[in-house]
Amino acid sequence: MQIEEFIKTTISEAFTELYGVSQDAGMIKLESTNPDFPGDLTFVTFPYLKSSKKSPEQTAADIGGYLKENVEQLKDFNVVKGFLNLELSEQYWLDRIQFHQISILKKNAGRVMVEYSSPNTNKPQHLGHIRTNLLGYSVAEILRYTGYEVTRVNLLNDRGVHICKSMLAWKKWGHGETPATSGVKGDHLVGKYYVEFDKRYKEEISTLLAGGMEKEKAEREAPLMLEAQDMLRKWEAGDEATMLLWKMMNDWVFAGFEQTYKQLGVEFEQMYLESNTYLLGKDIVEEGLQKGVFFKKPDGSVWIDLTADGLDEKLVMRADGTSVYITQDLGTAELKYKDYQCEKSIYVVGNEQDYHFKVLFLILKKLGRKWADGCYHLSYGMVDLPSGRMKSREGTVVDADELMEEMIKTAREKTEDLGKTEGMGDHEKEHLYHTLGLGALKFFMLKVDPQKRMLFDPTESIDLQGDTGPFVQYTFARISSILRAAEPAELHDAYVVDTLKESEQDLVKVLCDFEKEVLKAASLYSPAVIAAYALQIAKAFNRVYNDISFLKETDIEKRKFRLQMAQKTSHTIHMLLDMLGMECPERM
Repeated sequence: MQIEEFIKTTISEAFTELYGVSQDAGMIKLESTNPDFPGDLTFVTFPYLKSSKKSPEQTAADIGGYLKENVEQLKDFNVVKGFLNLELSEQYWLDRIQFHQISILKKNAGRVMVEYSSPNTNKPQHLGHIRTNLLGYSVAEILRYTGYEVTRVNLLNDRGVHICKSMLAWKKWGHGETPATSGVKGDHLVGKYYVEFDKRYKEEISTLLAGGMEKEKAEREAPLMLEAQDMLRKWEAGDEATMLLWKMMNDWVFAGFEQTYKQLGVEFEQMYLESNTYLLGKDIVEEGLQKGVFFKKPDGSVWIDLTADGLDEKLVMRADGTSVYITQDLGTAELKYKDYQCEKSIYVVGNEQDYHFKVLFLILKKLGRKWADGCYHLSYGMVDLPSGRMKSREGTVVDADELMEEMIKTAREKTEDLGKTEGMGDHEKEHLYHTLGLGALKFFMLKVDPQKRMLFDPTESIDLQGDTGPFVQYTFARISSILRAAEPAELHDAYVVDTLKESEQDLVKVLCDFEKEVLKAASLYSPAVIAAYALQIAKAFNRVYNDISFLKETDIEKRKFRLQMAQKTSHTIHMLLDMLGMECPERM
């Protein structure tokens, strides 16, 4: 029995013995003790004063005394008003760390799909995409560690008038330029023509405005916009020349995206293309009409009335029979379920789409899709830089590829300034810079609660002394150095110790929280929980490192214990950083 459950059972017995009343052990709650007071677990007495008929302090003292007599793992207790703080014995923690195993926490937890990234194929990925990529990948890894069978999915938005803008600009002004002839990465080249379209489109609007046309009409009737819309109609009709151009430029972008994903260290089991899914959902609309979930307006358009659910009326199909986004999302959701039969489906999408996903999931439920209960929108906040909010047009967004290269460059400069690369070969050094630079980027992005808007500071993120990825990575490298100097037998032989220094006991306690913290992160879909826990472990280990000796310890039993505690710390950090998509350097 876990110690918490045993203490709850004993508290229940205490109420019977001391006060002659029954208390269900399953309803008794224990909390982590406030760090300002000694103790590991706290029992709050206030809800039970009617049963004890005594003051909060006396109730806590009575139950504390009973526990001290009946729970051998309890070292001592203290009472702060109605809070009973329980301090577990050193032997309890020694036993815990000796038998503590770190592995996948649950088996056969079910199937889950995590959809993330979902870029448009008309421009390269930017800083916002980095956040969704890292969040999606990390959430998938956390769920995998808790025993889920995970499928990582990317839905690429490769059709629509925005795609035709890049195509049209290249056709008009590209002069046959390709990634090979220009030496420019494919997604960047296509993005260049998207920016070119926008520039020339605005020039046309200015001309029309100068001629007295109203702004809204000018935006709608600018010649370039009309040409782009005509190109989309040709695409939807399967025009051969248009399809060949679309496929060529899409291939350029896909190749560019693949390089970005590889550099960032994220991957997918399935790639869905909007060009293959945009017609899905029309059968679902017909089904919804037959079931009375949807209704037709006089013009023939199809709607759903969600006003009773606190929302509004939502268009699900235009009067001309063409789809809207919600139509294809309904169809794609059903396709994904048919393909993988996942009990949970996590959509990692920015918070500007909160309303869309409320509507999508609600419609699925009204259509009787039982699996809709497992759909969840992991809504994340936008990313800002110290210089201000990113702009979304004119090619002034923070490019993902350039940011990654800048992070690697910064890691190189800082590491060389510290003189940490002595004895390393060129290949080993370059791998270290990549590990530290991207580790800093990933940790900084993921340590913030997903739902919060965040400020990304590249300089702060790579500091070895702050709450950063490189600090945790440095702790891992420090432990690796210690373990390399140990004898193999010292890492496996049994040991006998009966006392722990306070810093050692604190580290053991933190290590034993692994299961609780990982399950918490999985339940919240929050890598921030993992990042905070990794920092907690790294700080606890460094306090031990500054407090005791590992390799100079002359007491053989203490030396073995400390080395094996370091080994468990190393293993734990490795798994936590793996969940964040980070590498662990053996040397720094």
